[in-house]
Amino acid sequence: MDIFALLMWPIKWVIEAILVGFHWVVTALGGDPGSGLTWVLSIVGLVLVIRSAMIPLTVRQIVSSRKSLEIQPEIQRIQKKYKGKKDQFSREAMQRETMEAYKKAGTNPFASCLPLLVQMPIFLGLVQVLTDANNQKAGVGLLNLDLATLFSNSTLFGVVPLHMTMQGGFAEGSIPVIVTAILLTLIMCATQFYTQLQIMTKNQTPAMKESPMYKQQRILLYIIPVFLLVSAWLFPLGTMFYWLVSNVYTLVQQLIIINKLPTPGSEAALAREARMARKRQRMGLPATDDEPADGAATPQIETKTQRQQPRSKKPKSEREG
Repeated sequence: MDIFALLMWPIKWVIEAILVGFHWVVTALGGDPGSGLTWVLSIVGLVLVIRSAMIPLTVRQIVSSRKSLEIQPEIQRIQKKYKGKKDQFSREAMQRETMEAYKKAGTNPFASCLPLLVQMPIFLGLVQVLTDANNQKAGVGLLNLDLATLFSNSTLFGVVPLHMTMQGGFAEGSIPVIVTAILLTLIMCATQFYTQLQIMTKNQTPAMKESPMYKQQRILLYIIPVFLLVSAWLFPLGTMFYWLVSNVYTLVQQLIIINKLPTPGSEAALAREARMARKRQRMGLPATDDEPADGAATPQIETKTQRQQPRSKKPKSEREG
């Protein structure tokens, strides 16, 4: 066993345990153990468990992103300080000061990549598990030879084998496989594109939209769907179902985050403040400092004070007279 297989072994074991567990549940509820629908529902359950377990990482990512946003003025100051300096000493000093700024803020520039770094080995593990099952090979754990054979022979609605790929569908001229693969691919691309679009348009501050990273994200907005199209040509339908459900989960999760925990200063944050203000107004509650009752800016209230009468400059004796 090579080092890569050794590292993937525990990941594949957990994936098989969850997949087989949901297959047992669906079968116990009356599902056909050899049906493609039973296996698709098992894959859906696998996605829900894995992505739900990753919620703490997602929350950590949000907190780290907020902290990274707060220190952007300091990062820009450091970059401006060493602008035009190409010597090694200056580059090392800039890198050191930048990392110190991130450390002081309690974050790091790679924190936002953490969920993706965790998802990638899980996805690779799933691909290996389903590939072995398609080849009627027993897995490393609970996915024994009988279950692998059931998965390999399973079909969706009796006409769409889960082990087939879009490429195989075109090669064999299978219209059901081609149509299913195309529909899955279109939904995958649409959900991925819409998720990223919502983040970029509603959950970014004006300062973030002026950064080079934002411009890179705009490029990725159109590159990732192209990557999905290429991948969908090669991946089996069972794997595509996992990818599709994961994309839908991400979309729903991002909509909740944008609605409940938007980035301060973003369009979503302003919209949330307006909603909270209207809600307080309907409930008859007093407006808070940052949530005026009418949803608009808090008006400046002119305070009236009693005018003080001018004192006479004449001596007291003359005033009494």
